[in-house]
Amino acid sequence: MKTALISGGAGFLGSHLCDELIDTHQVICIDNFFTGQKHNIAHLLKRDNFTFIEHDIIDPLFLEDQQVDRIYNLACPASPIHYQHNAIRTIKTNILGTINMLGMAKLHGARILQASTSEIYGDPLEHPQTESYRGNVNPIGIRSCYDEGKRCAETLMFDYHRQHRIEVRLIRIFNTYGPRMFAKDGRVVSNFIIQALQNEDLTAYGIGEQTRSFCYVSDLIKGIVQHMEQDAFVGPVNLGNPSEFTILELANEIIRLTGTSSKIVFRDLPKDDPQRRKPDISLAKKKLGWEPKVSLAEGLEKTITYFRTHTSSFVVQQLST
Repeated sequence: MKTALISGGAGFLGSHLCDELIDTHQVICIDNFFTGQKHNIAHLLKRDNFTFIEHDIIDPLFLEDQQVDRIYNLACPASPIHYQHNAIRTIKTNILGTINMLGMAKLHGARILQASTSEIYGDPLEHPQTESYRGNVNPIGIRSCYDEGKRCAETLMFDYHRQHRIEVRLIRIFNTYGPRMFAKDGRVVSNFIIQALQNEDLTAYGIGEQTRSFCYVSDLIKGIVQHMEQDAFVGPVNLGNPSEFTILELANEIIRLTGTSSKIVFRDLPKDDPQRRKPDISLAKKKLGWEPKVSLAEGLEKTITYFRTHTSSFVVQQLST
């Protein structure tokens, strides 16, 4: 078995990636539990080929006593509430953390995949967004710790690739949703579902006409692994669902699926919030043979079921914070 190290491995995406790799790899999961959750990986802790290390990748980590073949660098808070909570720490995670993971890749001769984001396109002036688009980002705004941090992480990946011949892979993740989302992290899908299940008003911003493209988590994870395991294409490559929906359309679909009596209410639009977001995935289709399969309705039903059935204390605690 190859050994795969996943930073941010107890988070929403990271824990699903651990599940995807556990039958084919030795899996090393690293997380500091800032947004990752212990319950996301609890079912893996008894597996002989699963190792958990509590660690913040801002601090160096080498693991010199074991071989590492693949590094998936997913560690970073991804919702505005969390990444703006400590903006300096967020940008340190993106820059120092990426340097540390690249240093480990260099030490072990490992291939490394960087989880970048559609946020590097900012509030895009090009629609849909292709990988060649350079973005429209405010470098001094309240979101820049994440947006510019991820842009710098991309720079580091390619500089290490050119200067040290590190094998790198780079993905740009668009809005993704599914089971294990943090219950109250400001992301629109989880917010709407939690509000609907509690028969609270669904909170939309602006007039609800801004658009997003929602990819179900299982589709995304398949794309991540496919990109890591192909041998020629470095990236960057967009991974997301090209079906575009307004926030109002999403809210109404969640109201329909939950059967709630909730209404939609409107608040002021957050600063620098992108108005349109839709990936062009032509490159992913061509280079990876990848495209999403799960429809929005199907994915929302699975996600709603998760939040309906997981009524244990960790959900209650999240909802009360």
